[in-house]
Amino acid sequence: MDHLDALRATVGAPHVLTGADALSYEVDWRERYHGRALAVVRPGSTDEVAAVVRYCAQARIPVIPQGGNTGLCGGATPDDAGSAVILSLQRLNRVRGIDTDNDTMDVEAGCILQAVQQAAFDAGRLFPLSLAAEGSCTIGGNLATNAGGTQVLRYGNMRELTLGLEVVTAQGDIWHGLRGLRKDNTGYNLRDLYIGSEGTLGVITAATLKLHPLPVARCTALLALDSIESAIVMLGRARAGLGASLTGFELMAGDCLQDVVRCFPQQRLPFEGVSATLPWYALLELSDSESELHARERFEVVIGDAIEAGCVLDAVIAESMAQSHALWHLRESIPLAEKESGKSIKHDVSIPVSRMAEFVLGANAALQAAFPGIRNVIFGHLGDGNLHYNVARGADWAEGQLLAHQDDVYALVHQRVHAVGGSISAEHGVGQLKRDALPQFKDPIEMALMHRVKSALDPLGIMNPGKVLA
Repeated sequence: MDHLDALRATVGAPHVLTGADALSYEVDWRERYHGRALAVVRPGSTDEVAAVVRYCAQARIPVIPQGGNTGLCGGATPDDAGSAVILSLQRLNRVRGIDTDNDTMDVEAGCILQAVQQAAFDAGRLFPLSLAAEGSCTIGGNLATNAGGTQVLRYGNMRELTLGLEVVTAQGDIWHGLRGLRKDNTGYNLRDLYIGSEGTLGVITAATLKLHPLPVARCTALLALDSIESAIVMLGRARAGLGASLTGFELMAGDCLQDVVRCFPQQRLPFEGVSATLPWYALLELSDSESELHARERFEVVIGDAIEAGCVLDAVIAESMAQSHALWHLRESIPLAEKESGKSIKHDVSIPVSRMAEFVLGANAALQAAFPGIRNVIFGHLGDGNLHYNVARGADWAEGQLLAHQDDVYALVHQRVHAVGGSISAEHGVGQLKRDALPQFKDPIEMALMHRVKSALDPLGIMNPGKVLA
């Protein structure tokens, strides 16, 4: 029996895809990485995942775990050898249970994030992870990359939103770690080891997630600003005035929003005159557990005081959920508008908030000096220091001219990130995009420990080889 026959016998012939049926799984969302797989295997249960991994371990076949295939660092794309199995978890898509007394839910790795949000809402609870790809990304991918999104400021990354895991090890054993405990000091925290490991240590098949009370009221505002320094001052005012109710604080360069309006004419910037052409904007959101009136009053006081102090030049406060969604839609459409404008060089970096302006001004100047006419696309989650510092081709640049310089652009930006005490990956992971840069910016002992963990848990090196670690 050959490998394909063995895999068909394990999961059923319709769930082993080859040739043209596998093509969409072999390329990443950004179409940056194109690989070739032996097959795409789509197990329907944890036991089938374990059986597939056991077979691959015995046959020394590399395993590439894949969720919604919305990653931005090539972490779920095979190389072009044609020897790896892409293990798609999309069929593991059940919500196994919700415990409202314990405020937890057990979900499988193939569940779409939006479906998990809806299941929590239907149970009268909130699952707060929110990001632009939530209609297609899966919980397994969110866990593999320790996803962040727009509400990390209040609720934390995926690691903070997870209590337990079910994992298939690199040997094909099943770790039954679905526990809804907020305190469990019985040894090493294996959960945190697998979260963020990008499928290089094992396959996450299910998780116990934390739920939160639904907010009684939400308030959203778009603020017009003259500088990043003003945005940081406003963030401090919002933290002081709103406390734990501050849910989101997003920073966007003005030309990012102009790109959105140009690419998607049905959207519009809700300002006129000078306020519509300022260099920076911030999206501010409050979630209140008391009342709509209480939320609105607090919100208006904080914003009004900021306008009087001069750190905010103009503001639009949403008067309805529809207006709130429209403001968020502007923010969430930035990556789509960026893609419409052609390929760009993306950086997902983490910067101390206190040094954000220093980083942006320094990196902008250095890039212009090295590559005159280059264009910046800057937006991100200022509240937690996560900036999407992207670089696009200038108006006079030919198609392909930018990507010819991408290694030099990455090196320049990453050096600037390191100089201000930041990280070259905040929420997108490492994948293959940043794998070779990682040793330049991490402590040698830290790298050595990571290699030892990899060797201990995956001694055959079959789990997502070539990702995170060289």
